[in-house]
Amino acid sequence: MLDIAEELNRWVEQGREFAVATVVAVGGSAPRQPGAALAVDADGTAIGSVSGGCVEGAVYELCRQALQDGGTVLERFGYSDEDAFAVGLTCGGVIDVLVTPVRAGDLARPVLAGALTAAAGGGAAALARIVSGPPELRGRAMLVRPDGSHEGGFGAHPELDRTVAAEAGAFLDAGRTGTLEIGERGSRCGSPLTVLVESSVPPPRMIVFGAIDFAAALVRVGRFLGYRVTVCDARPVFATPARFPEADEVVVEWPHRYLERTEVDGRTVLCVLTHDAKFDVPLLERALRLPVAYVGAMGSRRTHLDRNRRLREAGVTDLELTRLRSPIGLDLGARTPEETALSIGAEIVANRRGGTGASLTGAHTPIHHDRPPHPTRRIDSVA
Repeated sequence: MLDIAEELNRWVEQGREFAVATVVAVGGSAPRQPGAALAVDADGTAIGSVSGGCVEGAVYELCRQALQDGGTVLERFGYSDEDAFAVGLTCGGVIDVLVTPVRAGDLARPVLAGALTAAAGGGAAALARIVSGPPELRGRAMLVRPDGSHEGGFGAHPELDRTVAAEAGAFLDAGRTGTLEIGERGSRCGSPLTVLVESSVPPPRMIVFGAIDFAAALVRVGRFLGYRVTVCDARPVFATPARFPEADEVVVEWPHRYLERTEVDGRTVLCVLTHDAKFDVPLLERALRLPVAYVGAMGSRRTHLDRNRRLREAGVTDLELTRLRSPIGLDLGARTPEETALSIGAEIVANRRGGTGASLTGAHTPIHHDRPPHPTRRIDSVA
């Protein structure tokens, strides 16, 4: 539900009652991943999606029913070979959907409201909810913050709350959404539990080095892909907000110095478009040693070979050089700045999702390559 946090947060602030359906597990070629949500308020207004259209009508009715009876329900949808007209995913996938009412006076409403406020404001938070287990625990929720503090709980045993808080914190650190399977001994409530953990983290960063026309197009693609985009160049005449109005930040500084002082993480992508050795070499020397998701550099084949030679002379190892995507982007035959930006964005997505970049036509590989798409952590007992 945190993927539609901005809209749901407004509903909470307006005092609306609603039910939210959240994808908790997927199989096969399902169109949406765990955490995708559809919400319906008391007036019948709907926001979000759980399947891209395949089962929205059925899920909508489940939400309406949950608002009436106050019950939390877990429902499975999938394609049926026996009955092609049954409600299901025509793509052949399977999804499990958790439907939870959020009504005035519900114990979990303040916890859900806190998670939605954090996510809507761009903050980091993890929301843990019971998917399966004793009926009395259904609908309970826990909000876990980056500092390890938490709100709410499941009311079964303090050790269960501590276990879920710690595990949800690990999901949050990784920025992942998935399930936590807790065995009967570990749950302390007499039966095994399945807990959905949704993580909301600030948008990942894209840092574009080189304030050129290709950079302006890449800024637009980066924003479209959900990145917070920074443009950095040492030349003040080129690095101006007027030239890059869609960038979140424009920095005038030597690229390698900016990279030394700015914050990056395992989701950050670095795109070096300067193709000038005096900027590229000191920048890439540092970039290739950082734990970032992607490092790409623009330039011709000749520029690439010359740059690699200079980097080796600067002490960059062959292993470190294997991380460099150069020439940057996928082979789309791109010529314009917009086409080039599309090829760079496509390579970033392929790198993130584990795709090959090959045409799907005639291929027998999976369409979705998430690594892993639905992480599950299993705990049989706790100390």
